[in-house]
Amino acid sequence: MTEQQTPVLTPETSPTSAPSPTAPPKKKRKKKHLKGIITLVILLAILAGGGYLLWRFVLQPPPVEQGEIYAVPASIGTIQSVVQGSGNAKAKESAAITLTEGGTVREVFVNPGDVVTAGQPLYTIYSEAAEKAVSDAQEKVSNLNRELSKLQEQVSDLVVKAPFAGKLMNVQTFTPDQDVSSGAEVTTLVNDKKLKLSLYFSYAYENSIAVGQSVSVNIPAVMKDFSGKVEKINKVSYISPEGAVHFEVVVVFDNPGTLTAGMDASVAITLADGTSAYPYASGKTEYYETRTITTKASGPVVSSNLLNYANVTAGQTLLTLGSDTLNDQITAKQDEIATAQKALEDAQKALANFNAVAPIDGTVTACTLTVGSEVKSGDTVIIISNSTTMLVTITVDDRNISFIKPGNTVDLDWNGSTYIGTVTSIDMSKAESSNGMTNYPVTLTVDNMDGSLVDGAWVNYSFVTSQSDDCVLIPGSAVKSVLDKDGNPQTVVFIKADSKPENTLELDLPEVEPGQKRTLPTEEDGYYPVAVETGISDTQNVEIKSGVEEGMEVFVNYTVTESSSSW
Repeated sequence: MTEQQTPVLTPETSPTSAPSPTAPPKKKRKKKHLKGIITLVILLAILAGGGYLLWRFVLQPPPVEQGEIYAVPASIGTIQSVVQGSGNAKAKESAAITLTEGGTVREVFVNPGDVVTAGQPLYTIYSEAAEKAVSDAQEKVSNLNRELSKLQEQVSDLVVKAPFAGKLMNVQTFTPDQDVSSGAEVTTLVNDKKLKLSLYFSYAYENSIAVGQSVSVNIPAVMKDFSGKVEKINKVSYISPEGAVHFEVVVVFDNPGTLTAGMDASVAITLADGTSAYPYASGKTEYYETRTITTKASGPVVSSNLLNYANVTAGQTLLTLGSDTLNDQITAKQDEIATAQKALEDAQKALANFNAVAPIDGTVTACTLTVGSEVKSGDTVIIISNSTTMLVTITVDDRNISFIKPGNTVDLDWNGSTYIGTVTSIDMSKAESSNGMTNYPVTLTVDNMDGSLVDGAWVNYSFVTSQSDDCVLIPGSAVKSVLDKDGNPQTVVFIKADSKPENTLELDLPEVEPGQKRTLPTEEDGYYPVAVETGISDTQNVEIKSGVEEGMEVFVNYTVTESSSSW
């Protein structure tokens, strides 16, 4: 084996003194300069390559490939405009029983889930405080009513009225604001519609004359007879100068309007045997009734309606006195009674809550009572809901509110189950505006006899606002909003044509920047923009009322292609 040896360099012996430096050879200097130039060139090449890469990947737009035009023919069909949303369902009727006093639960007759009818007993609770509150309130109302009645009687006493129909006599004079005391004489009222006679007959006719028996009244002054009757018999002992004993007979007859009191008169009574009975002596006519009218209260004169010999009717006002104090007292007392009555009603309601009956037909949705437990004021102990009819509240915006009216039906869906809602009210007064749109609450009534729709459910709704039949339809994305060359907004559709149509619009379209795809076709593609009038639309199509006819190819968009690079 041959060993490899490492060569050893032997250092030269250094001279004793260093020689003076000398210039390098000329050939070496040229090589060094050439090497620097080469290095500089390499650096420049690297920089140029980096700049190209920066331009290629950052500054230069990636190459794009325009997608193919996707177009469809306009067709004839039917389109509907449908409004959709959601709303909250609740029972049409609901009643919560809340206690206003505390007490002890004695009996509970229902449980949650029970179906009850109005008037059905629910529970009984004993509350001494509630019972006392009712009795105290009743007593207070009664006392106040008695006090009011007395005040009203005093007010009524300020008005002097005729107690019966008749004629005024001996009228007193009264002036406005004159102070009149209680008990002051006002007038004398006589009933001259009838007249009466008091005559005496011999006791020999005691059994022949009876009350109600007809009589003939003779008035010598007018030389006429008048029909009357016996009104009253008084078994007195009137003794004549001749020593005969007589009893009193009171006879009444109608006044034809020409007779008065104080006229001489006599009567003849036809007896059962056909003979006539006559009084011991004739008498004088009297008014059937005479009464002196006086005031029952004091006060200033407000008005007077008094005239001597004036005929008046029963209840006619003769004199009116005033009293501000009494009027104020009555008003204050009426206010007190109203407050007390409200307190009584509240107390009665509170007591009724302790022996409650179902206020409505429905299902008991909550019952917190247990026998023997203590309850306090403010506790809601029973909730009853009538869910056979549900109310669903939805909101409809101002774009569609004109399409819905009371009586319209709305399709509803909840958890896959469908229902029909009927519009019962549109509350325009509770409209709310936000984001430039106004929403109106609409109430629907839903038949829920099977109880499948629960209280509080959120249901989806939809209804058709309008429909067009046999109309021209195109995809909604085919309708473009652009500006014409004058800067006016236009609604257009790009249609395919072999030559430029007469109704082609001149548009102001922005130029496509390098590296960008076109979004709209050009005339080179064979597509031309025409103005259209649109109608209703749904989620896919739109109705074209003018501008496009059936069968015309309309531009929808470009198909999507991926960018490619040539590396």
